[in-house]
Amino acid sequence: MTTPNNRRAQPSLWGPDTILMYGTGALTISISLIMWISIQAGWRIAGLGRPQGGFWTIVFGAIRGTTTWPAASTIVAIASVLTITVAIAAGWLLIGHRTRHRTRVDQSSHYLGVRHDISPLSKASVVAKAKRLGVDPSTPGIPIGVTVASGERLYGSWEDMHVDIWGPRTGKTTSRAIPAILAAPGSVLVTSNKRDVVDATRDLRAERGPVWVFDPQHLAGEQPTWWWNPLSYVTDEVQASKLAAHFASGSRAPGARTDAFFDPAGQDLLAGLLLAAAVDHRPITDVYRWLTRPTDDTPMRLVAAAGYELTADQLAGVIFAPDKQRGGIYGTAQQMASCLTNRQIAAWITPQEPDDPRAQLRATDFVHADGGTLYSLSKEGTSTAGPLVTALTAAVAEAAENLAAQSAGGRLQTPLLGVLDEAANVCRWTDLPALYSHYGSRGIILMTILQSWSQGVDVWGESGMRKLWSAANIAIYGGGVKERDFLDTLAAMIGDYDKTTRSVSVGKGHRNVTQQLNRQRILEAADLAAMPPGRAVVFASGARPTLIATQPWMTSPDAAAIRASVDAHDPSRDTQLQETPT
Repeated sequence: MTTPNNRRAQPSLWGPDTILMYGTGALTISISLIMWISIQAGWRIAGLGRPQGGFWTIVFGAIRGTTTWPAASTIVAIASVLTITVAIAAGWLLIGHRTRHRTRVDQSSHYLGVRHDISPLSKASVVAKAKRLGVDPSTPGIPIGVTVASGERLYGSWEDMHVDIWGPRTGKTTSRAIPAILAAPGSVLVTSNKRDVVDATRDLRAERGPVWVFDPQHLAGEQPTWWWNPLSYVTDEVQASKLAAHFASGSRAPGARTDAFFDPAGQDLLAGLLLAAAVDHRPITDVYRWLTRPTDDTPMRLVAAAGYELTADQLAGVIFAPDKQRGGIYGTAQQMASCLTNRQIAAWITPQEPDDPRAQLRATDFVHADGGTLYSLSKEGTSTAGPLVTALTAAVAEAAENLAAQSAGGRLQTPLLGVLDEAANVCRWTDLPALYSHYGSRGIILMTILQSWSQGVDVWGESGMRKLWSAANIAIYGGGVKERDFLDTLAAMIGDYDKTTRSVSVGKGHRNVTQQLNRQRILEAADLAAMPPGRAVVFASGARPTLIATQPWMTSPDAAAIRASVDAHDPSRDTQLQETPT
């Protein structure tokens, strides 16, 4: 947790009595100045020469009638009043225009990070880092937003890892996911449970490289014109265990309790069956068939023939276990692999014929071809494709990690960006908190977007979520969350300021002024819970927290192209064309 920010506010000088006093004085001086100017100009226009006396002699003479007031002075006075009125009105409109979009939290921005306090996020800083990393500086980093206090644009560099927590319908896709995807200089991974991010970016990303949309639950209306073999990820027993873990975490209800015996045993059984299918080059759907036949020892014999004797012994221990124990383990593994029974999903992950002519996505090929984009879509619920989305995302990330290890400096020459939108629903990647600590240095930049802190706790546990949050170089809260403990933590991280209040008391012949110093939160938990639309708080390594105005894609230079992409892939457009009479 960061050290609280302590800022001192200026004393409050403007009480009602003070305002009345200074206002009266300013009005008196203004009227007197107009009168003096009117007399000076009027005398010259009327050919009377120059009035004698000083400023107040002339003004009081005009009031008492001892100084001549020609008709020209009246015209000058009216013109002066009109000029001042127009100037005040223009100033008022200008101030109103500048403050029209200000919100109730904007006044707090002056106590938060500005200028040098947030220099690691400045464009100059990220451009310098991009040059050092060998990345094209024309894409300096991931856009974050504009500071409310100073109007400075902020960016995340190509070494920074991101965690975003935005409540539902607060603009996380329009202000974070889409701008990040379009700013990426290389390959991009995207997960989501909606089609909007695909529709908005696919045409623009297609200009940079091939676009793959993994849509086994038909969320974007994509047909399986290509396929991916999950077993291509299984190269040994370690990879088989990882794939089984993706199935286990992806099929489990958020926050569900696990059985201390049957869940680990079911996951180990699933790993052994995945390995058996991989070594015999079978489709992954055979794994589920084996799960419905607990006494079939074919998987055991296959892994033993491939040299995995201990894995074969592990499978034998389950196959020849007592009936009730074996039934419980197989039943648990069946639940983990239940998505394999969905024929719609199977079309995306199995060959449709012996010599399937469709293109096959291979993770290694994807990361070697800079500029490609992979969208992986699924929705939570029964028979979710979430385990496959997680497995595909992990497979590509690990392929990128292997490529980075073979590159100069141990990092990708062109960064790979992963935007894990709705990560807690569709990409429950168990190892994600541990990966955050080193992926940034390898050129693999991840942005994990959640709807609440508790969502992350359901997937990674309290300690795992804290690890993820702490390992992120940039953490952004975009409002819409009502979890008091989380908001109290954010308020403490944002910090306090010292507010000085001044009171004036007037007695008989004397005037007393007292001052009092009070420490207050810059933003209370209630302020954060009710964060207005278009505002977010940024927490970054080496920088003070700062308040930003979000920048949705509708305000970007690519807005017209994005809108055209959205319209081109609008499913209602096809319906309208079909209904239009010819």
